[in-house]
Amino acid sequence: MELIYLDHAATSPMHPEVIKEMTKAFETIFGNPSSIHTAGRQARKVLDDARTTLARAIGAKDNEIIFTSGGTEADNSAIFGVSQALQSKGKHIITTQIEHHAVLHACEKLEKDGFEVTYLPVDESGRISIDTFKNALREDTILVTIMYGNNEVGTIQPIAEIGEILKDHQAIFHTDAVQAFGIERLNVEELKVDLLSVSSHKLNGPKGIGFLYQRTGTPLNATFLGGSQEKKRRAGTENVPAAVGFAKAVEIAQAEMESKRESYQNFRGLFLSILDEENIVYHVNGNRDNSLQHVLNISFKGMDVESFLVNLDMNNVYASSGSACTAGSIDPSHVLVAMFGSGAEELRNSIRFSFGLGLTEELVIEAAKRTAKIVQRLTN
Repeated sequence: MELIYLDHAATSPMHPEVIKEMTKAFETIFGNPSSIHTAGRQARKVLDDARTTLARAIGAKDNEIIFTSGGTEADNSAIFGVSQALQSKGKHIITTQIEHHAVLHACEKLEKDGFEVTYLPVDESGRISIDTFKNALREDTILVTIMYGNNEVGTIQPIAEIGEILKDHQAIFHTDAVQAFGIERLNVEELKVDLLSVSSHKLNGPKGIGFLYQRTGTPLNATFLGGSQEKKRRAGTENVPAAVGFAKAVEIAQAEMESKRESYQNFRGLFLSILDEENIVYHVNGNRDNSLQHVLNISFKGMDVESFLVNLDMNNVYASSGSACTAGSIDPSHVLVAMFGSGAEELRNSIRFSFGLGLTEELVIEAAKRTAKIVQRLTN
């Protein structure tokens, strides 16, 4: 039975071209980018070229890109860096109840340190209300951190609208775009964000690298101390081969973005059509009008998520019940709790399928058929 990987929102396989570029870099580029000799300058050139590629992908300047070890570090650096830099101007932070734990746990830590955090609620589609946001905004708000697109249900937040509201406010605006980058066209000028977090492994690049966009002039204290790398904003010798792979993955993602979105929309339709043909009772979680097309979160009536996942795995369909970071936990998804309430049946019967590299219509149809058979067997 062929393996069908439908968990690309958790992590994605590396693109073959990325592997080639990284292998070449491992073989030929070994210098420290901070060294002034020829080997160091060669490494610096390659790193700078990668930085340019990443910056252009979001409409930023080269010097506004800070390499990190991934999305979690980028989120943490944004939240702790701004809170430390601006605490004399206020200690109020606004976020949402459905953020990734890299944001939520950072905010919880700041609450213990004396900051006040407002966690905005969402509706049943996972989207915040602009009016609720406006009511939460205060003179002493120093940071707003709201994700672009949710990693569990795919719902996209009104980031550009929030950016417009904040353009004359002291608050720094950060968005976690880890799940959206490579899927959505992102432009930091249009979004009016000051900070933006990205991770490589979500778009067929290597694990262990990401970046934080920092708009010029945005106050941000360094959270890593050591050398003067990344213009003294993030200490530590840069991972040059990973940066090369990251840049290649971004080049490919930018070139194929529209075709991939069309494919993912088609995959969603095919998957759901098979469920309809098999008379499966389900509903799609998330916002159909504002959603990341590669994420499909489905609630199946009468199912239990743990036995469901075990049976999917036994049938070589790899999916998820929520955030990859909590996959080993029996706690319900905090995203679904925020959307439906603590006693909702969706907490116990929802599965996330997510699309990406290597999938075909035939594989998606086959995965849907296997899923339907499991539902029929476990609910009859």
